[in-house]
Amino acid sequence: MTVKVIVTDMDGTFLDDAKQYDRDRFMMQFTQLKQRDIEFVVASGNQYYQLISFFPELKEQISFVAENGALVYEHGQHLFHGELTRHEARVVIDELLKDTALNFVACGLNSAYVSENAPDTFVNLMSKHYHRLERVSDYHQIDDALFKFALNLPDSGIPQLMDKLHVSLDGIMKPVSSGFGFVDLIIPGLHKASGINRLLERWQLTPKECVTIGDSGNDAEMLRMTDFSFAMANAGDAIKVIARHRTDDNNHQGALNVIQAVLDGSAPFN
Repeated sequence: MTVKVIVTDMDGTFLDDAKQYDRDRFMMQFTQLKQRDIEFVVASGNQYYQLISFFPELKEQISFVAENGALVYEHGQHLFHGELTRHEARVVIDELLKDTALNFVACGLNSAYVSENAPDTFVNLMSKHYHRLERVSDYHQIDDALFKFALNLPDSGIPQLMDKLHVSLDGIMKPVSSGFGFVDLIIPGLHKASGINRLLERWQLTPKECVTIGDSGNDAEMLRMTDFSFAMANAGDAIKVIARHRTDDNNHQGALNVIQAVLDGSAPFN
């Protein structure tokens, strides 16, 4: 089956630990992808406005599955966004506010929002992932379509928190780990794979024509959906079990190496 779509995660995958990528190499690859009518898709838990900052000259030529599938842009055009009801949003906010030591960002269509009482260290960290980030005095007063919540905490506390939220928010939101201490609460059924499928349907393509590349728990669904699924060398063991193939780590251009293999027709694309 001919590859028609390449999907990559960003943090820990396309980007190295310094949040950079080899722009010259990728631009040469992208030119070849365009010549072959191969779509390039970024699938990330991060905000759309943050993601396009990495591709300023290409943002209307590639597609984005942002916010872990809750927001989809096709070639610069808004295609889809999820939305919690006001009641659901209140339930989630009330649950998160029970832990006074927990800091979180509410992610919406127009912006992301953080408490004005959140420590500067947390706000500075989250602003790297949410280029539109507003401080608010009351999460309940946010006037926006909310579709995700983002938390950051020490890795040691993540399993317990995820277990707790799986129960308390069952049916409303699902906690997923995206690495580097981040936990995202996503609307059930809205994940990277669902966003990718929206694009595939528009393009009248199938998952068999799609390559997916990732490293973290929030990549699981999209790696399961494709035969050409690649786990980064720096991925967790659970992701390596899911993916059918491996590539180099994010500091050795593992994602770009997969793209090159597609272009060259080398294994496993031969």
